[in-house]
Amino acid sequence: MNEKVIIFDTTLRDGEQSLNASLSVSKKLKIALALENMGVDIIEVGFPISSPGDFKAVEIISKNIKNSKICSLARCVDKDIDIAAQSMSFLDNFRIHIFLGTSNLHVKYKLKKHFSEIIDMAVRSVKRAQRYTDDIEFSCEDAGRTSIDNLCRIVEATINAGATTINIPDTVGYTMPNEFGNIIQSLYKKVPNIDQAVISIHCHDDLGMAVANSLIAIQTGARQVEGTINGIGERAGNTALEEIIMTIKIKENSLKLYTNINHQEIYRTSQIISQICNAPIPFNKAIVGSHAFAHSSGIHQDGILKNRANYEIIIPESIGVKENTLNLTSRSGRSVIKYYMKKMGYQNNEYNIDKLYNNFLQLADQKGQVFDYDLEILAFINQQKIPEYFCLKNFTITSNYSKLTTVSIELICGKHIKIVKVSTEHGPIDTIYQALKKIIVFPIFLQKIKLITEGQTIETLGKVDITILYKKRKFYGSSSNINILESFITAMIDIFNKIWRIEQIKKEKNTYLKNYNN
Repeated sequence: MNEKVIIFDTTLRDGEQSLNASLSVSKKLKIALALENMGVDIIEVGFPISSPGDFKAVEIISKNIKNSKICSLARCVDKDIDIAAQSMSFLDNFRIHIFLGTSNLHVKYKLKKHFSEIIDMAVRSVKRAQRYTDDIEFSCEDAGRTSIDNLCRIVEATINAGATTINIPDTVGYTMPNEFGNIIQSLYKKVPNIDQAVISIHCHDDLGMAVANSLIAIQTGARQVEGTINGIGERAGNTALEEIIMTIKIKENSLKLYTNINHQEIYRTSQIISQICNAPIPFNKAIVGSHAFAHSSGIHQDGILKNRANYEIIIPESIGVKENTLNLTSRSGRSVIKYYMKKMGYQNNEYNIDKLYNNFLQLADQKGQVFDYDLEILAFINQQKIPEYFCLKNFTITSNYSKLTTVSIELICGKHIKIVKVSTEHGPIDTIYQALKKIIVFPIFLQKIKLITEGQTIETLGKVDITILYKKRKFYGSSSNINILESFITAMIDIFNKIWRIEQIKKEKNTYLKNYNN
């Protein structure tokens, strides 16, 4: 029978420590609710003694979380423990997490005590926490650099004192997987009362081995893993919980383990935390990176189209990602071209795949990445003979002390010129967008905008990347200009021209097909 691994999330405590600014209470609550919805067993929501704001956050989260257990951190200091308990007093069942340095470095230089005094402090603090709860976790800070004899002594003592979970942190990410596995094995062999507590691990990623160390630990008996979503945390970060969770899921039969996580909420939770914490996810990040399910190689794309299992060990939908991404680049082959054309409703006999592929390669070499609508245009329109339908003629932007922004845009639309003037209180970007929507009849939705500037003024050279949703299809535009507002306008117009071409193809499909096949 498979055994459960408890998922302990410390995004709101250890994860927040790595951010440039503390999170507001409302943001912390939003993250906590997402973690609860994902099925996290225990949420470490803060260090209440550290600030009134942290105390308030723990208090409010305690009132709103119903399914995950709430935990607060405390030093081996009476007031810390009392305040931690007070912050969670609205709950019938909560955890107090106590920590104390145990390595020679911490004992001698940070705490300036003898190890026997460290044991006394730990035991006394565990007993103090028992006044408030029977769920007490004790962490041996810097356990990875603590002698195994001292580690065994303090683990045995704190379990005897009433600790129900013992955490073995690799606080500075120092150990190798075999070393960390040996530490866990030694505890199980040498500590006589080890079966009376759950062994937990909390690994940092300073040498890039947090996940590996955590996995070897659960393979040698640990049954709680501590970490954060997206691996955020002090210095190089913590164990990335999504990687642990999916490894257990994919290797369930061999590991004989499981978690209570709702896997389909992983990606959504990752995105929420990334956005709230303003912590971008590396594109190649395992499980949740934007390229985690992206394929560019023609050989890989062909394999994916024949059977996804050829190159995907995780089904994207299983973690909440809608689908994998088959990038159209110069490395793509004919099979993915045919796939996208079929997806857009075109049969193989409606276009010449050889001509389309050759045109595609030329365009891909020019612009790097090609999109599905580019294929549609390449297949049915000779771009050399089709002028831009929309073209910017002139624009003016003014603002006044009442924060009212006025935009006037003069746009060439085929043989006509359209002029529109719009005033809003929502800033220049939104005002420009509203003005352009008045000119363009397309039902568009601005899904994403990325402004990249060098400097602090609006006149600084900047680049704009835009994603527009039109009839459930994504269209992309990009522009660089010394004036970033003009960049936004020209990027939008670039998208309008792409949409216009697609609409022309739809209207005159039979004519294009007849001429093209001839």
